[in-house]
Amino acid sequence: MIHARKGRKFNRTASHRKALMGALSTSLLRHKRIKTTLAKAKETRLVVEKIITRAKNAVAKEVDGAVKNIHARREIAKLIHDKEVVKILFNEIAPKVATRPGGYTRVIKLGQRLGDGAHVALIELVDFGYQAEETAAPVKKKQDRRARINQKKKTKKETPAEANAGEEAAEQK
Repeated sequence: MIHARKGRKFNRTASHRKALMGALSTSLLRHKRIKTTLAKAKETRLVVEKIITRAKNAVAKEVDGAVKNIHARREIAKLIHDKEVVKILFNEIAPKVATRPGGYTRVIKLGQRLGDGAHVALIELVDFGYQAEETAAPVKKKQDRRARINQKKKTKKETPAEANAGEEAAEQK
């Protein structure tokens, strides 16, 4: 059993991992849901949960016109480099999850990608009203070569001359 090894490396340097997590977190907070690989979704979930908790605690202390917690905003802005997304986080997301004790995100497995076979997942914020049946779209399976050929034979279109001959025969009757 491996102890004291936290997080996934993704075959990247530390700075590249940090930039990747910042970009994925920013996209998730902006769009409320993103589609990525399963490993990246699970790692993004850890980062975003901590960010939302920090924002939620800062907003809870700012009640009744108290001074804004600038330190918390700056700490979050170290990872989220978009000022608009930081505003969205503190003005929309944090107040909406104020009563939730954690678990702000949901990871839904979507199957494997056709190109490289990577496991794909959808990560979304829980409290933003998306339906499960909408998210669980089936992933298109690869057909074997013989099935594709047979399907082409079945759906082979008529040539224009054959179509005209069929119409003329119908008109004569």
